[in-house]
Amino acid sequence: MLHVVIMAGGSGTRFWPASRSNRPKQLLDLAGDETMVQSTVSRLGSMVPPERVLIVTNEKLVAPIREQLPQLPPSSVLGEPCKRDTAPCIGLAAMWMMRHDDDATMAVMPSDHVIRTDGQFQAAIGQAAREVDRHPDRIVTFGISPTYPAESFGYIERGDSIPGDAGDAPIYCVERFREKPRAEVAREYLQSGRFYWNSGIFVWKARKILQELSAREPVMYEHLQAICNAIDTDRFEEVFRDEFSAIQGRSIDYAVMEHATDVAVIEAPFAWDDVGSWQALSRLREQDEQENTIDARHLGVDTEGSIIRGPDNHLIVTLGLKDCIVVHTPDATLVADKHQEERIREIVKLLEERKWHEYM
Repeated sequence: MLHVVIMAGGSGTRFWPASRSNRPKQLLDLAGDETMVQSTVSRLGSMVPPERVLIVTNEKLVAPIREQLPQLPPSSVLGEPCKRDTAPCIGLAAMWMMRHDDDATMAVMPSDHVIRTDGQFQAAIGQAAREVDRHPDRIVTFGISPTYPAESFGYIERGDSIPGDAGDAPIYCVERFREKPRAEVAREYLQSGRFYWNSGIFVWKARKILQELSAREPVMYEHLQAICNAIDTDRFEEVFRDEFSAIQGRSIDYAVMEHATDVAVIEAPFAWDDVGSWQALSRLREQDEQENTIDARHLGVDTEGSIIRGPDNHLIVTLGLKDCIVVHTPDATLVADKHQEERIREIVKLLEERKWHEYM
């Protein structure tokens, strides 16, 4: 059966001050009326029943995620005791699912992307699931056709075409995964037509990914196995905390994907945005005549190319502003040059250094 794993443990520091440790990016309504994690679950439609959805997050986010997703059973939200990157998260989810379905097919996806075309997304996941049913040792991922030479994404280089069913999206063997490139290399990738942005969405057999982790990350695998052996015992929480904390965190890309030999990439037929920073709002929301993106009660005079966000009950007035980000929350306000938004992470580090944890 098909199961869905949604990874929701990120901190979203580039969206400070709206994104905080107790309410990070995935719990915010950045792209519409729903929060990011709500939209991720909504786009699944009727592909899987609620009991076959597993959201893996930080333990302190379990309660707010359950509150935002009352349609899921409480057991569908699993809280990690600490952050250890995506490989332990995925390995734990695979073991969790195989307790009830030893032939489980897993669709793994982040909780903080925007995908506008739900029907095409569901069709693509279905295509990938059929592919791994035919080839149980195959890993399938999704590549986004690049529209500009991005330096902030990892890339997938495609190889030979793989035959598919009529109406399926193009699918290829993966030649190799490439790390985030320099600008000139990214331009070469774009011009070649053989590279995709790495979406971070995967479909595989749970058994297959566990075999890969066991072979390539045996120490991590042993810790995860100890956790699963303690499920349904009185010591589960203690074992979970001790064993998971002892894991050396690694991403699934470094742990498995860059080494796996039978990997296919589907050219994603759906519209995708990773919502990586405040400037994403300019792509996802309407702009006024001055190319401002407004998500607030706002009065602007000689204001252009700016992003303004705040609560409806608070008036934000801007005068003579150009290419800025203004984000107002009840206890903190950010005013930044739009072209330096990558440095917002520096602000979070400074807050930590000053021990101003109430603003983090």
